[in-house]
Amino acid sequence: MIHSLFLINCSGDIFLEKHWKSVVSQSVCDYFFEAQEKAADVENVPPVISTPHHYLISIYRDKLFFVSVIQTEVPPLFVIEFLHRVADTFQDYFGECSEAAIKDNVVIVYELLEEMLDNGFPLATESNILKELIKPPTILRSVVNSITGSSNVGDTLPTGQLSNIPWRRAGVKYTNNEAYFDVIEEIDAIIDKSGSTVFAEIQGVIDACIKLSGMPDLSLSFMNPRLLDDVSFHPCIRFKRWESERVLSFIPPDGNFRLISYRVSSQNLVAIPVYVKHNISFKENSSCGRFDITIGPKQNMGKTIEGITVTVHMPKVVLNMNLTPTQGSYTFDPVTKVLTWDVGKITPQKLPSLKGLVNLQSGAPKPEENPSLNIQFKIQQLAISGLKVNRLDMYGEKYKPFKGVKYVTKAGKFQVRT
Repeated sequence: MIHSLFLINCSGDIFLEKHWKSVVSQSVCDYFFEAQEKAADVENVPPVISTPHHYLISIYRDKLFFVSVIQTEVPPLFVIEFLHRVADTFQDYFGECSEAAIKDNVVIVYELLEEMLDNGFPLATESNILKELIKPPTILRSVVNSITGSSNVGDTLPTGQLSNIPWRRAGVKYTNNEAYFDVIEEIDAIIDKSGSTVFAEIQGVIDACIKLSGMPDLSLSFMNPRLLDDVSFHPCIRFKRWESERVLSFIPPDGNFRLISYRVSSQNLVAIPVYVKHNISFKENSSCGRFDITIGPKQNMGKTIEGITVTVHMPKVVLNMNLTPTQGSYTFDPVTKVLTWDVGKITPQKLPSLKGLVNLQSGAPKPEENPSLNIQFKIQQLAISGLKVNRLDMYGEKYKPFKGVKYVTKAGKFQVRT
């Protein structure tokens, strides 16, 4: 299935390659570089590229491209999911999935890739199994390995590998037993110039951090589970129980993992937490224009909206901008023509605004269309879809664990047209 894997940084350098069958020349990546040049943005590079003899399937994570080489037809999502699992494993082992971390731990990276794929087919992708097979790097272990010449590969087969619960190892013990869940939702929206919603969707995930002794059996129930569409489950979840009762019943993996991801696509359920008043105008046969935007809270359920950043790609005829923010600070790059306004937190008593003049090239025609505003924000302790965890019950163990749920709402691709 997967023949080879190339890791490519933003500069276009191939800094790591792994081949599971015969060696494939790096020149196959030229097709990928061509597609990258055609794409205006790194996120717009096509995930599947067909070449005369191979298919290139890639993902972009943490400023790195993971490019796999396939020789036969396979379901692309299968490969994409595996590549994300590889990136998640690097993040779990090294604390970050960066070029520097991968180069510093190159031996462990090759050991992991050898265990995760067998002859091109996924084998061990669960974090618990991999950590028993290949011990995560520590300073002490690195020193011992360099002196004794030993490696991080474990001596025994992981206990979970042969059980019907491969995601959890046996004999887990903790002094503090904890189960924490993060409900993280991202709003993707397009708002037109009159303030009406053209498109709105919520992409949500529930990430878990479970540190429980023994073999606990958990049940997580929601106040309003019917909100959720297109739910994708971790393999530990009993699907029949979800179908019949809308309850998540599972024996959890040990440590951090993604329990479910979901979508809320019905537009009447998607609350838009911010509004923007805007007046961006360019005069005909004039070398200046007006820029005036004000941002305020809307449908935020009384929670504070923070970490607000507004990014505007101005037309190419703009030379510079003289603006005055009532809150935060702004920067304008005259080369890329990108205006960035770092607003911070909204206080409803005094709404932040950014006003001033735009200087255009003299003699240049008036821009044909106004720029769009891209907005980033964060709201703590709020799931904008209204999803709420009702209760978490534990069976199979006698102790009482510490339990907690945290909600966060963020902007995904949130665009306001002017």
